[in-house]
Amino acid sequence: QVQLVESGGGLVQAGGSLRLSCAASGNIFNINSMGWYRQAPGKQRELVAVITSGGSTSYADSVKGRFTISRDNAKNTVYLQTNSLKPEDTAVYYCNAVGRYGDYYRSFAVWGQGTLVTVSS
Repeated sequence: QVQLVESGGGLVQAGGSLRLSCAASGNIFNINSMGWYRQAPGKQRELVAVITSGGSTSYADSVKGRFTISRDNAKNTVYLQTNSLKPEDTAVYYCNAVGRYGDYYRSFAVWGQGTLVTVSS
């Protein structure tokens, strides 16, 4: 099985920054894409940013120019640098990974447990 462990959330004032990390572990063959999603209270989970194994990235319009996603393929880790944070960025941030694992290269799509980001005004 494949597991994701996130870290880096916390409380920050508006205008501040946080760096989120998500490390994948297990008998991983490859990870095609890794991404960050978030879910604010009373709202649906939404895509924040995604990065492919080749380094292509995509961002939600609401975070373009403020957030940067990156990954270290050797460490199976994805990062989300969040700058110029706003109160509306407050949410639980979830990591997601899609790829193949095990001796038979079975596909997987897994979620992390989430890390809370709170931005105070």
